[in-house]
Amino acid sequence: MALRSMLFVPGDSERKLAKAPAAGADALILDLEDAVDAARLPAARVIVREYLAARPASGPELWVRINPLDSGLALDDLAAVVRSAPDAILLPKGQGAQAIVTLDHYLTALEAREGLEPGAIGIMPVATETAGAMFNLGGYADCSPRLRGLTWGAEDLAAVLGAASNRREDGEYDFTYQLARSLCLLGATAAGVPAIDTIWGNFRDTEGLRKDAARARRAGFTGKIAIHPDQVAAINEAFTPDPADVERARRIVQAFEQAPGAGTLQLDGEMLDRPHLKQAMRILASVPAAG
Repeated sequence: MALRSMLFVPGDSERKLAKAPAAGADALILDLEDAVDAARLPAARVIVREYLAARPASGPELWVRINPLDSGLALDDLAAVVRSAPDAILLPKGQGAQAIVTLDHYLTALEAREGLEPGAIGIMPVATETAGAMFNLGGYADCSPRLRGLTWGAEDLAAVLGAASNRREDGEYDFTYQLARSLCLLGATAAGVPAIDTIWGNFRDTEGLRKDAARARRAGFTGKIAIHPDQVAAINEAFTPDPADVERARRIVQAFEQAPGAGTLQLDGEMLDRPHLKQAMRILASVPAAG
């Protein structure tokens, strides 16, 4: 399933969790990290576990953002929620492939304890939130079959660097954060997984969100994270391919299927080669499932 939109929902808010599926996001990220005060974390774990256990047969994927592996909280988060089988874990402050390997081991042990299908729970790191992580973005290939994608973040990175802001006077990201975005995209591509763009912080600025999401899609990102339900529709629109593009992609794939072994061919007077086929297949993979 293509994940165009992923909506953060505070893990300690039963009201917001109940309303979240109506937003239309492809996945909900049930947050046990930044959205939850430390005093509320034990209660939030119970709320998230019960919400996962009561999930309907259809609806958005349900992910959980746990606390960082080095926080002393991550194992308790996992022990509480794995029994209810989330679709995936969002790992903040990801330091590189070794963190994915470590989390994979934890999940394998907990899946065995709970009698779950081995390897069923995926992993996606927020891969740019520390200075050291920036140097490891090319190393995720083959680290774990659980890897579902890479995403990036600018807010925590700015805090680590002691930056007064992560944006220039014109509102665009400063160079360091543009670099983080690019390296996330390149790292995801090198690992053969989707790249998911970071949040647009001003949830009232829908036009800014539309432009940012369109820019991300043009660059090669396949989806974007939302922090408010009102952002989901604009994100879904930005990352849903145009019907004309889908039809042309189908014709390109069909043309190559009808010419097995061909490196190049013609369609509508245009010369096509293997990169065109890869792009067509990517477009078809991004079409949301019916219903």
